[in-house]
Parts: sequence; C-alpha cells; structure tokens
Amino acid sequence: MTRFRLGINYWPRRSAMYMWQRFDAGEIREDMAAIAALGLDCVRFFLTWEDFQPEAARIDSVALNHLRTIMDAIGDAGLAAIPTLFTGHMSGVNWLPEWTLDAHTPHGRFRTYSRGRELPFGIGDFYREPLIGAQVYHAKTVASSLKGHPALWLWDVGNEFSNLREPQTPADAARWSAALTDALIENSGAGVTGGTHGEDLTRDRHLRPSSLCEPWTFGTMHGYSVYFPESRGRLDHEVVPFLCQLMQSCAGKPVFFSEFGNPTCPSGPNVSAFACLTEDEMCGYAYAVLDRLQQRGALGAMWWCYADYTDELRTLPPFDRAPHELTFGITRADGAQKPIAQTLQQFGKENRHTMPLPASLVDETQYYSGLPAALSQTYREYCEAHDL
Repeated sequence: MTRFRLGINYWPRRSAMYMWQRFDAGEIREDMAAIAALGLDCVRFFLTWEDFQPEAARIDSVALNHLRTIMDAIGDAGLAAIPTLFTGHMSGVNWLPEWTLDAHTPHGRFRTYSRGRELPFGIGDFYREPLIGAQVYHAKTVASSLKGHPALWLWDVGNEFSNLREPQTPADAARWSAALTDALIENSGAGVTGGTHGEDLTRDRHLRPSSLCEPWTFGTMHGYSVYFPESRGRLDHEVVPFLCQLMQSCAGKPVFFSEFGNPTCPSGPNVSAFACLTEDEMCGYAYAVLDRLQQRGALGAMWWCYADYTDELRTLPPFDRAPHELTFGITRADGAQKPIAQTLQQFGKENRHTMPLPASLVDETQYYSGLPAALSQTYREYCEAHDL
C-alpha cells in the first residue's frame, strides 16, 4: 500500500517570488523545519526562469548554488522536494527572461514582468524551436546539478505553463513535454510531472492530457473552488476531487493534486462578497477536500501555499494588482500559524493510503469536442452521483 502524500507549496513570506534575488538560507531552513514539524512530507518550490536562465545559452551559477542550498534544507528536514523548473507563470504574472519574448506577440491576459519592469510583449512559441532548444539546455544543466540528491523526489516541468501561451496543437505540447521529460530523467534520474491546472480541462487550450502526460510519472492538477466556472459556491468541496478525477480520466494515469487552497478573507462583514474563505471555513473545506481526494484515488495533495506575505511586498507584482495573493498561507505574515496548519497536521496523522482509481468520468476526445457544455453536464452528473 502506498501512503497518501501531503505537502505544501513554498515561497518565503518575506520575499515571495523574489526569493532567488533576496535569498535567505536561514529563513528557508526555519520554514522547512516548521513544515516537517506539522507532519507534512513534501515541498514544491519554484525556479523563476529569469533568475536561472538570464540568457539563452547561460545558466546562472549563483542561482544553481542557491538551488542546492534549498534542496539541502529540504533534505535535512526529512522532506521530499518537487522543484518546478520553468516558473514563468506565477500568481497572475508571467515572469520571463527578456530573450524569450516576441515583439509581435502582445502579453494578453497576464502581464509580463522582466528585469524588474513590465513589458508589453508575450512569450514566443516555446513549444517549438528555437525556444525549445534553450529549454532543454536549461533542463539538462539544472537536472545535472541535482543528480543523486537525496531530497529530489521528482520534477515539475512548469507551473501552469498554458497561461504563458497556448500551443498551436496538442502534438506540439506533447513533443515539448517529451523533450523536457527526457532531458530531466536522463540528467537527474528523477521522475517528472507537470503543473497542469483547471483551465486546461475547462477550456480547450490545445492540450490533451493523454499525450501531454504520457511520459510523466503521474499527472498533476491545480484547482480552486473560488475560481471554478461551475462552482456552487465558495465552500464547494467537490470542485477539487472532480478536477482530479477528470484529469485521471483524460490522462489515463493517477493524479497528484499539487495545488489547492483559497485566499483568506479579510476581517469584517459581508465575507460572502469576497472570493475567499474565513480561517474557520478553510479548515472544514480543507479536510473535506482531502478526504474526498484520498477516497477517490488521488496520490496525494499539496496546499497552496505555505505563507502569507509581508506588507512590504504589497506594492510589488503580483500583489500590487492582486492583493488576495497575499493571504493563501497556513502561516500569517508574522510567522504565526493559522488554524489550517493544524487541520493539515491532523489529516496527516491519520496516515491514509491511496485507493484504487475510480471509473473514468469521460472519454477525452468526446469531452473536449463537447466543451463548454460537456463541463457543465459532467460536473452536474458527478455531483448527482455523490448524492450532493
């Protein structure tokens, strides 16, 4: 029997997405010890692309040293690590090296941030050459630097990468996935997954889980009740297990749910007016979701995120336009734990194991050809099947 894994996504509360530029090994070590003390067993963290590959043919040596430091901190705490290789998209901003940008491509829905400033351009087609070659070089170099590291569990090829740019075809996405997966496995010996998210299932973004995930150890999924288009409310605890089972059905393999959570509501009246949960609501929501994920075949789950961020970051991207991104943590900005931390600890103590995969919800080809109506119908039937 395999243990149902329970972990956390990590950015430090004092630096958030600026971690690699303001690297504080002491803070990271303290945080890893606190995570381990809660009984969590794995940590997912993020290599911002610009910090690691400032030029197409150069990997930053200082960033690589910092990477080994954070891996050592994770290992010394007895935790397993999932480094996320290409962190372009994060928390509503596309953080990109300037050399990846295409002057003929507007940034679109998400703003581009590069070298400390906002730029009007979006990324070039990174699913094709020449950008795919630069990514393979990046993957080989970074993977080699961690070969044999005892804390390395597996790689995440990229966080919600379809938010950077959609591939022209599912075949392009599959070739990109295979090229990076091969480079990571060959040079590190560790397995691979990728940070797919809810919109990869609720829209046709020219991705097909069956081919995209084919070379991966398992599939992953991210999902949030407050952002799901068919959600029945802030506390809809069926959204996450539904997305997990939908991904299982399309990918044809088990799924690790590597991001779920919700922002914490500000204090005051009219809480329901916000896309957020109170601290007390968060506890009930988290336990219900974890229970359903475990019972319905998920390999494990990770809460988003470890910390609320300090007020000094409020004027910087992404928080200057998305202040809710400050409050997803299990710890407050002053380091004190929220009640959700104890909820996760309690669930972990139950020492649950994974369950067999349930029956498939959909046929992938029929589902994508039937969007958007197929999403509404499938979710309605899913809820009815579970007597909700």
